[in-house]
Amino acid sequence: MVKISPSILAADFAQLGEQCKMVLDAGADMLHIDVMDGHFVPNISLGVPVLESLHKALPEAFYDVHLMISHPLKYITPFANAGASLITFHLESESDVQQTIDAIRAAGCKVAVSIKPATPAQEVFPWLEQLDMVLVMSVEPGFGGQAFMESALDKISAIRQKAVEIGRPDLMIQVDGGVNPTTGAACVAAGADVLVAGSAVFRAAVPQDAVAALRGQEA
Repeated sequence: MVKISPSILAADFAQLGEQCKMVLDAGADMLHIDVMDGHFVPNISLGVPVLESLHKALPEAFYDVHLMISHPLKYITPFANAGASLITFHLESESDVQQTIDAIRAAGCKVAVSIKPATPAQEVFPWLEQLDMVLVMSVEPGFGGQAFMESALDKISAIRQKAVEIGRPDLMIQVDGGVNPTTGAACVAAGADVLVAGSAVFRAAVPQDAVAALRGQEA
């Protein structure tokens, strides 16, 4: 089944704990934590204290932490200790890829690598055997309000095909950016199985219906 990972940046931070519980109760599988440093991407979002507080309030939740930062290797241990379940870092970051993969694994978290829209799918192929997930960005990270980039579909297909070829059909492929029921269905058809959505879930009149629609189901 397709997994749904609502981005908490779309939540009302005055009621963050309650809102995260709301989307989990509505059927979301995990919570997507977007971490931005103002350097790798232009915006600054949130950090370790927010994740730590959420984890204390909702200890059973799966925390899908997306590090859009220049030096992820420096921050693996703090985010793991704060409650991260899975840590995604960017292939385009300044940290050594192998060292960062090893650090995430050593910290007891699942490991994922993300690629920006301009990065070819083939760039992540050498690492697939070591990963639990690949995140394909379908918008430029760090900028809101962008339209879904159709080029992401070919990347998803290429990564899924390579994963099957190397005996990793279990590799998760996540898509983030401009995801709605229509674009999400196209991503799933191409081989994705984890969809990130923000306001489509957090700001929906009926979050349960929004989660079901992203899965291509009726609530």
